[in-house]
Amino acid sequence: MRQTRIARNIWLGIENLLLHKLRSFLTMLGVVFGVGSVVAMLSVGEGASKEALEQIRKLGSNNIIVSSKKSAEEEATSTEHSHMSIYGLTYEDYRRIASNFSNIQQTAPVKLTRKDSRVRERVLELRIVGTTPEWFKLVPREILAGRVLLASDQEKQAPVAVLTEFGARKILATESTVGRTVRIGSDQFEVIGIVKSESGQAGNIQIPDQEVDAYIPIEVAQRYFGDIFTKRTSGGDESERVELHQVIVQVDDPKKVEAIAAGIERMLQMFHKKQDYAVSVPLALLKQAEAMKRRFNIVLGSIAGISLLVGGIGIMNIMLASVTERTREIGIRRAIGAKRRQIIFQFLIETVVLSTMGGLIGLGVGTLIPFLITYFSGMITLITLKGILVPLLISMTIGILFGLYPAVHAAKVDPIVALRHE
Repeated sequence: MRQTRIARNIWLGIENLLLHKLRSFLTMLGVVFGVGSVVAMLSVGEGASKEALEQIRKLGSNNIIVSSKKSAEEEATSTEHSHMSIYGLTYEDYRRIASNFSNIQQTAPVKLTRKDSRVRERVLELRIVGTTPEWFKLVPREILAGRVLLASDQEKQAPVAVLTEFGARKILATESTVGRTVRIGSDQFEVIGIVKSESGQAGNIQIPDQEVDAYIPIEVAQRYFGDIFTKRTSGGDESERVELHQVIVQVDDPKKVEAIAAGIERMLQMFHKKQDYAVSVPLALLKQAEAMKRRFNIVLGSIAGISLLVGGIGIMNIMLASVTERTREIGIRRAIGAKRRQIIFQFLIETVVLSTMGGLIGLGVGTLIPFLITYFSGMITLITLKGILVPLLISMTIGILFGLYPAVHAAKVDPIVALRHE
């Protein structure tokens, strides 16, 4: 019986709203745009945050990346044509890091250079990554063909290379891949495998692998290419001597990552007179990005919530006008026995119907906007269940809160005065 009464009151509320279709529609627009903007803004924020967090997670939450960089003094003197920059991590630094910390599981030294590679008439500049087999454990990527570097390649100092998929397609084209010989610089290398790579930047940390990588044993890189690198600039050739460009460290427990990173930095300070290295902790960057994501969502939600507030004020305004128009109706209902709570309930139903319908239409608009953003700009957007339910619940709550005063105001109307109202 009670459910029937509630259903009748809801239908009566819808009928009353349909008597003034245009006014009801215009009233709903505030909620429609409010909910739509909340959903759209949250989806844009979620998409941007997810992309950034995924890039950071690719670096490994257990990893520490120690990189060589020019110190401020080297940057100041590198403009001299005859000057050779000597900076960065050394092989001795790598041995100290690997042996002095008990919580380090494994490490991978990295030596980088760029060389032209050639197969017949096809030429492509590759980034040569001299490293050890541990690289592929610390930077795990899908093996598409063949295999990765093994300890035996390192022991034999074999001239072998693992290419990334992009580089393999460009330089090898339709020819066979695994077993093919590629000229890198002036030396011949056998391609033993193809891996899928990721590229990009996570915060201020460059992801270790790139689309044009060729991975070779670090001993081979040292023997064939040495430690001195020359690059051409607008001011002439610039030479620099760097033994290792990176050392990637994996810690056995994520809770100890930041402490180990601080220990590595203190140790490097003891042996480096200049600040020619940088210690990056993806885990700390991940925590920072997650905190920023929460703040970002709060700011976006607050801005969009203002639209919902304006929509709620519009509902309140129109319901107050409706109470004035229906004063005589209220008086008749009170005269035939309707209680105040029934009057309140009737007007609350109308406001909730308005806000809920506006919220549902707003959800449709809000889900369409991210799709259009992704389609036209390529920006990643992500609509979550929370991003849909929260705006809808807020719109219903606003309908109740802003409809409560007009409903109570209607219930307080004196029946005798209401019956005399014209």
